[in-house]
Amino acid sequence: MTESSGLSRRGLLGAVAGVTAATALPALPAWAADDQRPGAIRPPALDKYDRQIVKGISSERALEHLRVLSEKIGPRIGGTVSEKRAADYLAGQLDRFGYRTRLEPFPVADKFTAEIGDVRNLLPNDICWQAGAAPGGKLNVTVQGPVRDVGPATAPVWPADVAGAVVLADDTAAARPAFVAEAAARGAVAVILLPADLVFPRRASAFSPSGLTDAPIPVIGVAQVQKRLLREALAVTTSLPLSITTTAHRGLISNNVIGERRGRGSNSPIVMVSGHYDTVIGAPGANDDGSGTVLTLELARVLAKLPTEATLRFALWGSEEQGLIGSRYHVAQLAQDQRDRYRAVFQNDMVATSWDPAIVYWLLSFTGLANTATDAVRASGQRLGYEPQMVGPVTRGASDHQSFQEVGIAAANFSWRGEASPALLEPPYHSPEDTIDKNISLERLQVSMELIGTAAYSVARRA
Repeated sequence: MTESSGLSRRGLLGAVAGVTAATALPALPAWAADDQRPGAIRPPALDKYDRQIVKGISSERALEHLRVLSEKIGPRIGGTVSEKRAADYLAGQLDRFGYRTRLEPFPVADKFTAEIGDVRNLLPNDICWQAGAAPGGKLNVTVQGPVRDVGPATAPVWPADVAGAVVLADDTAAARPAFVAEAAARGAVAVILLPADLVFPRRASAFSPSGLTDAPIPVIGVAQVQKRLLREALAVTTSLPLSITTTAHRGLISNNVIGERRGRGSNSPIVMVSGHYDTVIGAPGANDDGSGTVLTLELARVLAKLPTEATLRFALWGSEEQGLIGSRYHVAQLAQDQRDRYRAVFQNDMVATSWDPAIVYWLLSFTGLANTATDAVRASGQRLGYEPQMVGPVTRGASDHQSFQEVGIAAANFSWRGEASPALLEPPYHSPEDTIDKNISLERLQVSMELIGTAAYSVARRA
């Protein structure tokens, strides 16, 4: 029932089976509806409507979708082909569940990416090796050469055999232009700039180096974990040849993916469940926000046939990582009579990390005030026995709930994070290590789906 889809999105519908057959599934949650959940203070006290949700949810199904997004597609940079592949896959799933599905396109800025190829297969292959490319460097090329580490870009130690090599250096923004020019003059075929290490638990992300103009060679910016692994490899081998491929992505269109099932009456209230499906450069985005995306998909499947007074909308936002672009575009298109119909928006961003300290389920409100969304999730937490693990509402934007709250719509973001602050995010955040194996807990994903599913259904039934 798709209204607008662009290119065919059926090609990935069979990808789930292929991906899951190739890799073993992590351990799945194994509790019954009335069992006490991990971390809960008591067994749940569910009503008959809650039972319809918790008995229908499958973390295994959600994981299958996550493998397609994070492993089959990988980084999903706003407006690029990879993001469009993900949009088509998600829309195809909502189609299958019976929703009126549409893509909502909008323009976004150019992107510049790089792929690091390991010629001798010496580097670990359990992380992503995408990086950022400098827009002012050589683009749309592939080069290859042995790696030469010259230390800090501010005071490089140049070996005699730089010609034909890929030069590695600790980055300093002020030193970039002069350093890259000297590397090129010495015959280097590419420059890899290494970020400064951040304070734990933060790790630096891949970046597209700025400040260059018409550099004659590719210049790329890697993540902290890639920096560590490159230098560890150089410590044990005398030959580490790499290929560097840079790509300029221009004239980009990103998409929101929206599925709707109309409620009773043409002007019925609206309840929305959402997540963002794009990623930053260099991150497979298993938790940020593949987890919120597959939560949204799985709840769309479960709620597809359940009766509600409200219109149900399930939204997957594009280009969140560049500043909430997709959700802000969507909200800007809503006439006031549409905005007035919204009862609650349940935004889910990073709902499944396996990082041990992330033991608090945060209720995050851009205004800091409680609303229909936060109240419904807290009530669900009480019924599920999780209320002491929930904190909030706490003032915080920086996810797509903000776009709705800025215009007065009841919305909130829900996420597992460290107990001291909602700013305490897991080390794989925005990194090449945001993979299923390194950063996903199916138990936390299951609990998140139960909390949001029971809360959204409660509001939608009574709206």
